[in-house]
Amino acid sequence: MTWDQVLELIKNILLTQTGMPNLTVGQVVMILVSFFFLYLAVAKEYEPLLLVPIGFGIFLTNFPLAPLMGFTEHGNPELIRAFYKYGIEWEIIPCLIFLGLGAMTDFGPLIANPKTLIVGAGAQLGVFITYCGTLFFGFTLKEAASVGIIGGAARPTTNFLTAKLAPPPPGAHALAAHFYTALGPPVPPPLHRPMTPPHPPPIKKRPLRPASAPGKT
Repeated sequence: MTWDQVLELIKNILLTQTGMPNLTVGQVVMILVSFFFLYLAVAKEYEPLLLVPIGFGIFLTNFPLAPLMGFTEHGNPELIRAFYKYGIEWEIIPCLIFLGLGAMTDFGPLIANPKTLIVGAGAQLGVFITYCGTLFFGFTLKEAASVGIIGGAARPTTNFLTAKLAPPPPGAHALAAHFYTALGPPVPPPLHRPMTPPHPPPIKKRPLRPASAPGKT
């Protein structure tokens, strides 16, 4: 079998046995977006816990002729729909996510230096500033509340509150909310470099006191 025959065979398989001919421009764009998210998560290690599932989910749901968010002819949920029904609607996956994040968090520095709790006030200040600014631009109270809550850097809270108060297109809103917070690692460094001297003075950091006495929990 020559290379031309192999290529012709592959072409026939793609055109007759797959959904490639039904691939739309929008699906191609979203698949590229999913690859970009996966690249940031895997190669650059930007928010891997966030971007890997988002990118993989975008990739799956944009397969042509593969209604993974739909139902079968017998009424059974497809793959992604089953995850959504039993994981999201039953509120199992959010609990597992926050349980895992809590298990991965080191609270030693916070316990050793409780003053760092003040840093959390910055997020709450962002909520009120964003809320008032959104009202200034003519949004309703419910829409302003939905936009302002993102100032707290809480993606699940943003999605939940918006779905209750001012539901937009869910895919676009979820993508915007998660993409906004995922830009945290890559955006600040280019902005910091012009404002930072090439050889900044060293900062003396004192070691934190132990969070607990030896032998105690």
